[in-house]
Amino acid sequence: MTFLRTWDALAPVGRDTGSGGYTRLAWTPVDAVLREWFVGEASARGLDVCQDRAGNLWAWWGDPDAAARAGQPGVVLGSHLDSVRDGGAFDGPLGVVSALAALDALRDRGAAPSRPVGVVVMADEEGARFGVACAGSRLLTGALDPDRARGLRDDDGTTLAEAYRAAGHDPASLGSDPAALARVGAFVELHVEQGRGLVDLGRAVGVGTGIDPHGRWRVRLTGRADHAGTTRLDDRDDALVRAARLVLDARGAAERHGCVATVGRLEVRPGSANAVPGAVEAWLDARGPDETAVRALVADATGGLRPADGVTEESWTAATTFDPALARRLSGLLGDAPLLGTAAGHDAGVLAAAGVPTAMLFVRNPTGVSHSPAEHAEEADCLAGVAALTDVLVDLVAPRAAAGTVAGRAT
Repeated sequence: MTFLRTWDALAPVGRDTGSGGYTRLAWTPVDAVLREWFVGEASARGLDVCQDRAGNLWAWWGDPDAAARAGQPGVVLGSHLDSVRDGGAFDGPLGVVSALAALDALRDRGAAPSRPVGVVVMADEEGARFGVACAGSRLLTGALDPDRARGLRDDDGTTLAEAYRAAGHDPASLGSDPAALARVGAFVELHVEQGRGLVDLGRAVGVGTGIDPHGRWRVRLTGRADHAGTTRLDDRDDALVRAARLVLDARGAAERHGCVATVGRLEVRPGSANAVPGAVEAWLDARGPDETAVRALVADATGGLRPADGVTEESWTAATTFDPALARRLSGLLGDAPLLGTAAGHDAGVLAAAGVPTAMLFVRNPTGVSHSPAEHAEEADCLAGVAALTDVLVDLVAPRAAAGTVAGRAT
């Protein structure tokens, strides 16, 4: 089948043969291979490929600009191809491959869509290299300032601007792209579920309702570097011990406020095995059912900081609700598919916040694990996801929909 052939062609790119995990960081040689793969797949289907000012790739069947001028903007499917370090195979790529397969299925049915159909690959969704998640969609919509984006640095000190230029693009062009956004009348992102909701419900596919508010904070903790052998324990001011307390304080605060919190990254200075740490930077990720609870968690966890310490909010995403009417419509179309919320961030959430009618489909993950090599989806469930996405696409672009509306935009 189209899905399996396309999936198998993508599978080796960025894979660690030892762990089985994937490292596909934005604007690296591996990312270039992924983008080249997508352009090749799109071109083989006769699609017109373009890159917007935020670095996202779009492949179009039909003329999206003419359709937008006529008040009939296109329907777009897709997701992202980048990953976290040593991540899973399905987070992102499943949505891109399924989108291509759904477009193939639409063509196989001999359907003539009433408006253009697009497939998008969003750039740097994970933020694993430069620290800001959903950078491509945030830039596209104006939620991320281009000057800030250009100045972001990876662990080696390379700026995003330098990496973008090395990838063959002009960093001065980075910015919002209202023209690209105007081509999108509706966006549907299929994604592997990053939890066990569908496992517990015994269903292969679900429909997303929204995304919990979430943010990322950089916490700077001070201490005093010293000799690991000659400094008595009572005389030490160990910044890493203070960071360990932050980890435990964040866990306790999360439990008290009904949220989740993770300190998943630390930078220790001077970083020598025989030196007492003099400074630590820690990244705190916090998510929960409402903004008040999340911000109370962060304040609680960082309440014991010293004046010389500091907390910087690196990103914040408010609660996102996908178009309720569209979600109910798609749930009914898919045999009363379960409606599921999520605490994982997605480009779909950024587009929804920018006013684009947006929906998400989730495919069952039997392990319930994500951002790990253990992330998984069975072949049968992947194919069920393609079938569901195809049905959604047919519903949104069928000629009969021309007299209706999707979430306030003409269809």
